[in-house]
Amino acid sequence: MIDDSGPIFLQIAALIENDIVSGALPEESQVPSTNEFAQYYRINPATAAKGVNTLVDEGILYKKRGIGMFVAAGSRDRLLGRRKEGFRAQFVEPLCREAGKLGIARAELLTMLTQALDGTASPENHESTKGKAAS
Repeated sequence: MIDDSGPIFLQIAALIENDIVSGALPEESQVPSTNEFAQYYRINPATAAKGVNTLVDEGILYKKRGIGMFVAAGSRDRLLGRRKEGFRAQFVEPLCREAGKLGIARAELLTMLTQALDGTASPENHESTKGKAAS
């Protein structure tokens, strides 16, 4: 979905990236044309082309002359690697810094993460809150 959160051409690139990561656009598959993007999202075809060309410049897509744009081999793995690094920088490192500020020990943080991943996280399950209500 296109919104006002940032440049439209970057949102088009992100939509394509998301489809590659999710498997909706497998490697070597054809990407919708810039005219299809422009018509579907009601944007200027030049804007759609800028988004697609951004991914061409990054080696995520490649052009088959006269046919269209295709997902390059290895693109999904490259995108996953880049997103994992971004996830680490945006979420994991700040989480660890905040845990350190709060005095949360490594084992306790790992327990919290495990519980959150398992869907069992609740204030009653965290060691740091056990027994505090009775104090």
